Amino acid sequence: MSELFEGYQTDGLYDEVFHDDGSVRPHYAELVERLVGFAPADLEQRERIRDRLFRTAGITFTVYGDDAGTERTFPMDLVPRILPADEWATIEAGVAQRVTALNRFLEDLYAGEQAAVRDGVVPRWLVQTAAGFRREAVGIPVPHGARCVVSGVDLVRGHDGRFVVLEDNLRNPSGISYVLENRAAMTRVLPRAFAQQAVRPVDHYGPMLLQALREIAPPSAGEHPVAVVLTPGTFNSAYFEHAFLARQMGVELVEGRDLVVDEHVVHMRTTQGLQRVDVIYRRIDDDFLDPVVFRPDSALGVPGLLSAARAGNVTIVNAVGNGVADDKAVYAFVPDLIRFYLGEEPILPNVDTYLLWDEDQRAEVLDRLDELVVKPVAESGGYGMLIGPHATDEQIEVTRQQVLADPRGFIAQEVVSLSRHPTLVDGHLEGRHVDLRPFAIAGESVEVVPGGLTRVALRKGSLVVNSSQGGGSKDTWVLGDRAPSAPSDRAPSAPSDREAADRPAPAAVGSTDAEGA
Repeated sequence: MSELFEGYQTDGLYDEVFHDDGSVRPHYAELVERLVGFAPADLEQRERIRDRLFRTAGITFTVYGDDAGTERTFPMDLVPRILPADEWATIEAGVAQRVTALNRFLEDLYAGEQAAVRDGVVPRWLVQTAAGFRREAVGIPVPHGARCVVSGVDLVRGHDGRFVVLEDNLRNPSGISYVLENRAAMTRVLPRAFAQQAVRPVDHYGPMLLQALREIAPPSAGEHPVAVVLTPGTFNSAYFEHAFLARQMGVELVEGRDLVVDEHVVHMRTTQGLQRVDVIYRRIDDDFLDPVVFRPDSALGVPGLLSAARAGNVTIVNAVGNGVADDKAVYAFVPDLIRFYLGEEPILPNVDTYLLWDEDQRAEVLDRLDELVVKPVAESGGYGMLIGPHATDEQIEVTRQQVLADPRGFIAQEVVSLSRHPTLVDGHLEGRHVDLRPFAIAGESVEVVPGGLTRVALRKGSLVVNSSQGGGSKDTWVLGDRAPSAPSDRAPSAPSDREAADRPAPAAVGSTDAEGA
C-alpha cells in the first residue's frame, strides 16, 4: 500500500475498512484502490480546499466556555464511511421501528391513556421525575402522533460488528446540516472517488422535512399550511444550521419577537401585516418556548404559544415534552416499549445498561466504576460522563459520591469498543473511533435519511466523538443498487485551488446545539 496506509493497525478492534487479517472489506475496495494512488501531499491539498470551502460557508461549531475562542471550523475527515445496501437496510428498519415506538409512547403519555405507564412497562415515578417531562403538555395532541418529527438515533458498532443504540435524541437533534454540506464538499474535493460509487443522495432532506411539517399541520391550516423555523437568534451555537434548514425548505426563519399569539392563533409579523403560522419547527428548548407557561424571564419564546397549540391552531415541532423519552434512564425501557406498542422484537438492541436506583445494580456498578461508563441522565454532548477505564482515581471517587447522592440522576453502561475508521492524521491514516447518527423524519410515515452523520473522535484512543469534546465528522455513503457512473479519464484528480475558488461555495451551516453533534 501507499504511504498513507504505512503502519496502519487495527489493534484487534473492529475496523470499518479492514478485516483482522488486513484484507479490505468488499464495499471499500474501490475507495481503497483509489486512495493508494494518492501521496500525502495530494490529500493535504484537498484538505486546504475543504478548509477554504468551509470557512467561506461558515461551517462552524461553538465550544462554550473555551477561553481560546468558541467559534471553530467544523473538522471533516476526507476518508468517507461506506455502508453497503444490506447493512443500511437493517439500520433503516431499526431506526424507523424505534422512532415509531417512541412516537406511540409519547402520544399515549401526553394525549392518550398512558397505557405503558399504567401497565408498568415504564415506572410511573421514573417518567414523572424525568427532567424532560412536561405536565403542561398533557392533553395537547399532535396530528398523526408525530411528536418526534426530527429524530437523531446515535448508533455504535461494537467489537462483534453489530450496531447498537447508544442514545435517542428527540428534542432538537442537530447535525443534519453537516450531513448535507459534507456531501457537497466531498463531491468537489474527491469527485472521482465519489463518482465510482453508487451513493444514495441526501440532498432531498429539505423537501422531505417540509412535506412532513405540512402533513402534521392542524386541520385549521387548510390546503397550504405555513411553516417557519424558530431560532433563539444569532448567538445560538447552531444558528447557521437553523438558517440553513429554513433556506432548504424555503420558509421563514423567525425569532420569538417575530411571532404573536392573538385569540389562540399564532401570527408572523411581516411587512404586509400579520400572517398566520400553522407549524413551528422550533430550535428552542421547552423551558424558553413560552414565558407564560415556563420561564417567565425568557425573551426567546412566544407568550401564549402553548395555548395556541392546546386550541389546535398550531403544531410545535418537535413536540413539547419529548425530553422524557430521551432521558437516559427511560432509554433502558425502549426495547420493552417496542414490544408493547408494536408487538415486535427490537431490530437494533440497546447497550447493556444499569439503573442505579436499583440497590443491587448500584452496588455492582460502584464496585466496577473503573470498568464502566457512567452518564448523567439529562446531559448531552458528552458532558458529565465518566469513562472508567480512562478515568483517574479522583474522577472515579467524584462520580461515586454523585451516584450515591442522586442514584436517579445517573445510569451506567458496559464500555462498547467503538469501531474504528481510517482517518487522516499528519499525512497518513490512523484508526479513530466513530459512531453514526441517522436522522429520521416522521409525518404520516417514518423515513430515514440515507447515511446520517458519522462522528469521529479525532483524539487518539478517545471514545468521545462529540464536536464539543474534540470530535469531527465524515461523509457517510450508503450504497444503492444502481451501477456507479464511470469516472472520466479527463477528470482532474482534484480541483485546483483556483477551480475551487471559482465554484459556488456550499450554503452556510451551523454548529451544534443542546443535542448537537
